[in-house]
Amino acid sequence: MKKLSDQILHQVIKPRPANSFKGTFGKVTLVGGNRNFGGAIIMASTAAVCAGAGLVTTATDASNSGALHAQLPEAMFADFTNDGQVASLVSAATTVVVGPGLGDDETSEHILKNVFASVKPEQNLVIDGSAITLMARENISQPAANVIYTPHEMEWQRLSGIKIGEQTEEKNRAVRDQLNATVVLKKHHTEIYTTNEVYQLTIGTPAQAVGGMGDTLAGMVGGFTAEFHQDVTNAVLAAVYAHSAIAEKIAENQYIVLPHQISRALPTFMKKMEQAPSEHHIGFLN
Repeated sequence: MKKLSDQILHQVIKPRPANSFKGTFGKVTLVGGNRNFGGAIIMASTAAVCAGAGLVTTATDASNSGALHAQLPEAMFADFTNDGQVASLVSAATTVVVGPGLGDDETSEHILKNVFASVKPEQNLVIDGSAITLMARENISQPAANVIYTPHEMEWQRLSGIKIGEQTEEKNRAVRDQLNATVVLKKHHTEIYTTNEVYQLTIGTPAQAVGGMGDTLAGMVGGFTAEFHQDVTNAVLAAVYAHSAIAEKIAENQYIVLPHQISRALPTFMKKMEQAPSEHHIGFLN
């Protein structure tokens, strides 16, 4: 298992070309947030916007539209029960993120199946949270796409069938190979299973043990894979590393880290990381 280092940030985060426009940096469509869990999809969307994705659209319950626009005017809104509109937004995206706050009832299942039916093989599809639970419970097949799962250990148990205490590198790798997907297994030292390698995140802090932290990570993975789509695997690795690196810095002065603080710190952090390692200093939040 390879140890992930900050070198991945410098490999991925480069100065933006002078001749750029918003389409240069990809489109993210996020789908989730039922009436009870609107905060989850708003936090994921905030992360995608702050990571630098060119266009971000959030398909969520209509009751969340006011909060979304108030919190994140940069994101566009769509009603996730409008099957045609969601299908169109999904098929037009560079990366689709589905699951944060989606819920696990019949409506949630219908929405998930619509997303899966609309995604195309060349697109990135980040599957998080209740979308993973629904897949496992309802035996919903993985669609043809560049799939990235972001489960915590219990969600991985549901999807893989491997009990938490038995989730070894060898067993996890075997299921990853069956799925032919990238797996970001969130735990004390998060593990990332890619096509050819297994990486371990050696940084992080217990201050991250807060609701919404995983939603923010899913949104960051969505933003990075859309913006840095030339190398999707490295984009995933960089998002995972940046998420904990920022949290560690915030935790120097706070007992807990609020997920939205990570997102809001991202633009400054990424500006420091676009420089060569010798040119930046760790005080990126100062």
